Amino acid sequence: MFLCNARRAVVLAVVFLAACSTQPNKPAPQPVKDGGPPVPVDMLATPEPTPVREPVGVAGNKSPYVVGGVTYHVRTGAKGYRARGRASWYGTKFHGKRTANGEVYNMYAMSAAHKTLPLPSYAKVTNLENGRSVIVRVNDRGPFVAGRIIDLSYTAAQKLGYLDKGTAQVEVVALDPDTLPTAGQTLAVEKDASARQALQQDASFKLPANTYLQVGAFSSASKAKQVRGKVAAELDYPVSVSPVERGGKTLYRVRIGPISQQRVLVTLRESVQQKHLGQPQVVYD
Repeated sequence: MFLCNARRAVVLAVVFLAACSTQPNKPAPQPVKDGGPPVPVDMLATPEPTPVREPVGVAGNKSPYVVGGVTYHVRTGAKGYRARGRASWYGTKFHGKRTANGEVYNMYAMSAAHKTLPLPSYAKVTNLENGRSVIVRVNDRGPFVAGRIIDLSYTAAQKLGYLDKGTAQVEVVALDPDTLPTAGQTLAVEKDASARQALQQDASFKLPANTYLQVGAFSSASKAKQVRGKVAAELDYPVSVSPVERGGKTLYRVRIGPISQQRVLVTLRESVQQKHLGQPQVVYD
């Protein structure tokens, strides 16, 4: 009986293996490749972002952090940073996805990713192979490839002339935030219609459609309405009270927005802080 059972088991195993061998091989999933748009877009006329003094946020600035077994320490400030190395660029694979600081990556904007510069910050990048320079706004982390020091957007790489090559030897110099004007100051001097239109069209400053500046969350609806009234009286921007359930309790959030432009967000945050109206936090809802 044992031999019969053993023989039967062997036969079944052979049949099973034969059946497996006749199954069609499933193709292995192919990694999503990065690159530019299917039809190249001429972005050489894209204006560079106007550097402004922006507060360093919490998002994207955790330090230290680990990627691929390597530990990185975010700089406490951008002032004094200067480095030379290889620059790469990233495009369609990440277009429309969140950057490290919570914004939305737009490969047509003048932006960049860096491993250790605080987010956001601004830097001048010079292609040492042709002498071209651009100003970019750093709002993402990367590139996590040995020997590369910065990852530029599709547009920034095009303006530096290395789209086809993929990488270039560059020098990166961070702009000192203390030498930059505040967002409020730059908006104040942009009075003519053409300047305002250029600002609205500048993709470097566009925010997700659901961006708000939250100044507080309260357990009391009346308290929230009181704070909303104070904030609305000081700011020429929509302010609302939005209830939300948290742990079985209702919180009443006082929020400014929605806000579509990064520089408007910075200006509003500065105003809230200067007028002691609350602890502003950027939220997405």
